[in-house]
Amino acid sequence: MSILYFLIALGATILGSMAGLGGGVIIKPVLDFLGNYDLSTIGMLSSVTVFSMAIVSIIKQIRYKFELEIKKTSLIGIGSIFGGLLGEKLLKLILKIFDANLITITQNTILAIHLILVFIYMNNKNKFKSYKVENSFACIIIGLFLGLIASFLSIGGGPLNVCVLTIFFSMAPKEAAVNSIITILFSQASKLVTVGLSTDFLCFDLSMLPFMVCGGILGGIIGSKFNKLFSNSTILKVFNIVVFALILLNIYNIVSAFV
Repeated sequence: MSILYFLIALGATILGSMAGLGGGVIIKPVLDFLGNYDLSTIGMLSSVTVFSMAIVSIIKQIRYKFELEIKKTSLIGIGSIFGGLLGEKLLKLILKIFDANLITITQNTILAIHLILVFIYMNNKNKFKSYKVENSFACIIIGLFLGLIASFLSIGGGPLNVCVLTIFFSMAPKEAAVNSIITILFSQASKLVTVGLSTDFLCFDLSMLPFMVCGGILGGIIGSKFNKLFSNSTILKVFNIVVFALILLNIYNIVSAFV
């Protein structure tokens, strides 16, 4: 069992760090599919694994001297911190009101829809207008939105981050991937701090977490190296393959939840 969870984390975070997918967008539906843990525990396993991957990935990108627009990236990150807090509070509130199975269906449905929209956009970018947002307040609001969605869906952000960063900031796939990881770091950090202060993590079964964190750290190292080595076109191809596979997996999870 531990080897399986290590490999899930490793594969997810290699792809996540390489293409800006974050890893959580892969981990969350895969753990839903396995069905070994409840919704809250799955969210926590995903968040901590993705957070560890993001730290390592960003350190590696700094060592590679990847150029970023520091001010813009910082503002998006600040927004994602508050978004992560809001998303976690929203999820806790909904868990108190509705059945966990219904929430799982809702999360997978929202995730499937947004993956389909992202897939369509990323393969037809020339048909859509892109922007070069410079306004500081707008950057914070965009980060807030990304952090909220990422935290509520327990996915880290990933494909939606890349898509939004491409649309509003005209970023190339590699630049969007790195900025996506930074946004994920901030949003997941705020979520984990909130959960830690309110529960001390005692209500979760985290027996698989050490194996997943090890996979996340190794995946962050390998994925960031791949991001540096491969071209924008290769990064986009990997992005497309993974997103398409995730759409199918989320649809399966939705259908199986009704059975």
